[in-house]
Amino acid sequence: MNSLFRVRVNKIESTRDLDGNLGKRIELLEEREVNPYIVRPQSDDAKMAQDIMQALQTQMPFLPQRNQMATPKIILFLTEHEYDSLGINFDVNQIYEVGLENQAIRFRKV
Repeated sequence: MNSLFRVRVNKIESTRDLDGNLGKRIELLEEREVNPYIVRPQSDDAKMAQDIMQALQTQMPFLPQRNQMATPKIILFLTEHEYDSLGINFDVNQIYEVGLENQAIRFRKV
């Protein structure tokens, strides 16, 4: 059975394991497109407020986007050696397709 989903690199932090070895903590969030027309306000005032919020989200990228929903999916704790052995240079905001099959996890840059 093969399962595919997309993740976005949300954070990469330096960390140390229990033995004091330097490593990385990589947080991957699931990327899902959400239909923006699912929740449409009924009143004119509510529609105007929603339009203003969407305009602010476009101008201020630190505000969460309503049309994309991110859910924590995978957190990797890797030593520097493990990170190098993995052969993937994770970058923040990079999107990867993750495949799960035959007891293996495969990452492919999108």
